[in-house]
This record gives sequence, structure tokens and C-alpha cells, in this order.
Amino acid sequence: MVSRGDEDEFRQFVSARLDPLRRTAYLLCRDWHTADDLVSITIGKLYRHWRRVRAADNVDAYVRGVLTHAWLDERRRPWRRERASEELPDQPDPRVAEPSVADRELLWELLGQLAPRRCAVVVLRFYCDLSVEETAEILGISTGTVKSQAARALATLRLLAGDEMAMEHGRRA
Repeated sequence: MVSRGDEDEFRQFVSARLDPLRRTAYLLCRDWHTADDLVSITIGKLYRHWRRVRAADNVDAYVRGVLTHAWLDERRRPWRRERASEELPDQPDPRVAEPSVADRELLWELLGQLAPRRCAVVVLRFYCDLSVEETAEILGISTGTVKSQAARALATLRLLAGDEMAMEHGRRA
């Protein structure tokens, strides 16, 4: 728990990392509402264990691990989640700047086709720019498993992207 003296430190910590946490959560689940839920779960866990968090050697890696495990837990328990509807009653948050990557929709779609653990490996390794060792520690797997999962995930993404490009090229012809 956060003591009264640590409350300001915790608030500053969360404020400084809220946007990157939200973007990382979105890359994992590809849904802003679910990403916000995951960030809320993560912040709650950080609050309850703040002494342990601030004593960690790499606080950011610890936080990413909590976020990633929260997402994996949600993926394992789909009966706990509400079903997303095709049409949302509200508009997207205008404060959230969209990435300028031209093919982001395709990339998110392709990430969604990966198995959850492979998706987590890709996001942690290539979006969060973590080392193989840091990724292995967060996911609780060996470095060899991280390497093989990353290689298989990238091969799958290349294959899926190639299929998508071929279909797109076929539509233009």
C-alpha cells in the first residue's frame, strides 16, 4: 500500500508513465477500452505493492511485466470480459494522437492473428525495445523460448503481410 508520504511519489510515477502504458496495452489488445481497463488493473496492483515496485531494480520492466500479465490473465478468462460491440456509442478520445504509420491498421490486424504469448513477445521486444532477457523475465519463460517465439511470430507476420499485400495487389490489377 502507498503510505501518505509516498502518495505524491506514486502519483508522479503514474502520471509520467500513463500514456506509454496505455499505448503498450493497446498494442497488446488492440482495443482502447480494454487497454484502459488493463492500465487500471495495473495501476491498482502497483498501488497495492508500491514498496515492492519502487524497490525493483528496473521499475519500468516491473510495470510492463504487471501490465503484460494482466493482459495474459484477461486472455485466459474470456468469460470475465464483456463482449465488444461493432458500434461504440461514444467517440474516440481526441487527446490521443494516432500514430503516423501508414499501415498501422494492417499491422494491428496482423498482430491480432498471433497467439497471445507471441503477440506479447513481439510487443515487448520490438515496441518496448526490451532485451531477450528482460522479455523472458517479464513473461516467466526462458530466453530460448523468447527467441523462438519472436522468430516464429515474425515469420508469421511476414507470411500474413505477404498474403495481404498479394491480395491488395490483386485487387488493383
